[in-house]
Amino acid sequence: MDAPIQRDASVAPTRYWEPAGGGRVQCNVCPNHCRLAEGQRGACFVRACLDGEIKLTTYGRSSGFCIDPIEKKPLNHFLPGTPILSFGTAGCNLTCRFCQNWSISKSREVDTLSDIATPEQIARAAEKWRCSSVAFTYNDPVIFMEYAIDIARVCRPRGIRTVAVTAGYMCEAPRREFYAHMDAANVDLKGFTPEFYKTICGAELDNVLETLVFIKKETSVWLELTTLLIPGENDSDGELEAMTRWVAAELGPEVPLHFTAFHPDYKMLDHPPTPPATLIRARRIAMKNGLRYVYTGNVHDEEGGSTYCPRCGERVIGRDWYQITAWHMGEDGTCDHCGQPIAGVFQNKPGTWGARRQPVVL
Repeated sequence: MDAPIQRDASVAPTRYWEPAGGGRVQCNVCPNHCRLAEGQRGACFVRACLDGEIKLTTYGRSSGFCIDPIEKKPLNHFLPGTPILSFGTAGCNLTCRFCQNWSISKSREVDTLSDIATPEQIARAAEKWRCSSVAFTYNDPVIFMEYAIDIARVCRPRGIRTVAVTAGYMCEAPRREFYAHMDAANVDLKGFTPEFYKTICGAELDNVLETLVFIKKETSVWLELTTLLIPGENDSDGELEAMTRWVAAELGPEVPLHFTAFHPDYKMLDHPPTPPATLIRARRIAMKNGLRYVYTGNVHDEEGGSTYCPRCGERVIGRDWYQITAWHMGEDGTCDHCGQPIAGVFQNKPGTWGARRQPVVL
């Protein structure tokens, strides 16, 4: 049973809802369009009907804060080597059977949200620990968008960027508002068939593709993609061919794509881990189809983790897991070897945070 809704400072008004008749209201943040009676929570757990309105019930509450390397999000072309203050809340608007963060994203316990912080406190903490950015991660910021936007509003004047790690499952109007405040996003493109999205994730592929095209073509948000490859589910040559051709055609060859390894978790304990050879095969298919920056993740693969110049083929950023091992880029973001511009958001030199992960208390 879901935890009772506490009427305290963590309950905040929202905008994207409408009366649905019969004493119910409909949430319009994501395509689930939950129709809720008084006191009822949506599928995401954190949005609920209170006083005849949809309200966010976890504003200012977090499952914990941690300073990560930005490459862990994963973002390889956005401020490499810098620390990023990361946190999530609870709940999710998808029902992925393979969720690798299920203890947070599938939580239905208010006790998960033990840390409390205002947007101002988070911005000050990022300054204190010299984090270049703040990440909304571990669960999807779509469902706590009001809190995320308020954080972004106080971070931006301080020169602190904000990053959304998301499944991209969102309706048009809130999507426009949300990404107006983000600086970068890593979107999970979980597969490339409607059947996979419907049966494994409880979502619709077309909506996610609309989000990707919107981010790339209508915003200045830096975009990278991640696909977790699950043996026998979304790793066939045919699906990888179709996906990578679509990315190249609709988003462009310079959008980085990360293929990451699945490990058995949550409701898919019967599937084996992803063999490294699968990731290498997927990377080769993507590069054959014109993608310039393709990476492997969750495995030790220095070649698959490094960035190579699309013109001369020389390594411009070397990586060993989350550690930067080589840097051959000029201050203007070009290849030292041939002068080719490398797509991304770069500083004059890489950050020195390294691979460490540091839990923090605000």
